[in-house]
Amino acid sequence: MKRSKIHLRFGVLSLLILLAAFSRLIPHPPNFAPIGAMALFGAAYLKQKHFAIIIPIASMWLSDLALNNIVYVQYFDHFVWFYQGCYWTYGAFIVIGFIGFGLIKKIRITNILFASCLASISFFILSNFGVWASGTMYSKSFTGLIMCYTAGLPFLKNTFMGDLIYSGLLFGIFEVAKYRFPALQLEKQKTK
Repeated sequence: MKRSKIHLRFGVLSLLILLAAFSRLIPHPPNFAPIGAMALFGAAYLKQKHFAIIIPIASMWLSDLALNNIVYVQYFDHFVWFYQGCYWTYGAFIVIGFIGFGLIKKIRITNILFASCLASISFFILSNFGVWASGTMYSKSFTGLIMCYTAGLPFLKNTFMGDLIYSGLLFGIFEVAKYRFPALQLEKQKTK
């Protein structure tokens, strides 16, 4: 019974992360995405840390496959397994996962809000650095790096909004589900 509860919980958590990733296929403002929220949610609820990192990255990669090869197919001349600079995005997932491990030890609104804002800032820093480092739009100089970050500033507001709203949705949906379906709750550890 205990093992089936763990599998059910893991399945529901993984499904929520996957659904969040595929919400990127719905038309949305630029950078209004669940990226930070998925990584924080996985870090907060998936007890095995390697799954807390792997599940969001795998979900993101699957949604990237759909986006790049169906939605944005006109921008590529072949099937795209990995787009240029994706490693910076996936690296941001790892950083955000560690932010979640450190800041969301207890599910509290203040912890989630603070972690979500820190996730947005981390994603902005890493993804724009990746655009600069792996792209050809900006010169490989300090001035080029500053130009890249400056060009990314208009998208930062949507990153914050996306992370905050998706965090609210993911955490909120799962907390309500745990209340309605006790099988999703973890057993309390008995202390001696």
